[in-house]
Amino acid sequence: MLGSDPRDPSREVNLTLPRSWRVESTDAFGSVGMFLAGIAMVTKNRYLVWPVLVLAISGVMNQRPLRYKDSGNSPWTNLAMAIFALIISHLPMFAFTDPRTGGIRFS
Repeated sequence: MLGSDPRDPSREVNLTLPRSWRVESTDAFGSVGMFLAGIAMVTKNRYLVWPVLVLAISGVMNQRPLRYKDSGNSPWTNLAMAIFALIISHLPMFAFTDPRTGGIRFS
């Protein structure tokens, strides 16, 4: 019974590091989607937001959380950025503007 103790000092082994670390591939669609979402928010281009949203949803559905480290670009961050770009680009459609002056009406 005492021989099966995992804390036994005679069972210790030296730590050996692997010869090469596995290099993780970059998420190209996520990076392009984040870049396009930023462009869509700056230019307020409503038609550019929809492909960004599709790329973000695709990234969330295809994520592999157990294979990636915690650092880096999360697909959830890309999805949040796409949703914010959708809101920002469509927000001027819901503003109540005065047709004569083009300004916002408050009453």
